[in-house]
Amino acid sequence: MAFAETFKALSDPVRREILVMLKKGNMTAGDIGRHFDMTGATISYHLTQLKKADLVFETRQKNYIIYELNTSVFEEAILWLAQFRGELDNENKN
Repeated sequence: MAFAETFKALSDPVRREILVMLKKGNMTAGDIGRHFDMTGATISYHLTQLKKADLVFETRQKNYIIYELNTSVFEEAILWLAQFRGELDNENKN
């Protein structure tokens, strides 16, 4: 996993909002774009960044591209971050 790409993608509030939307279900770029006051090109840019970080999958269905959340990347990041929790807990007890 490329954590640099993951954290870079997560650093943008628009991309984080897109991820929250996809948590509720798969969506097309048009569906996503209707929630924002920005151009289709800007939405496409954000989706490309999310795809680069493997945070979303895309599949083609006829004339549409459907975007879906890739939860495995989140699980890997959570596991990696969790290793620091134990160390902090032990420091707080001392």
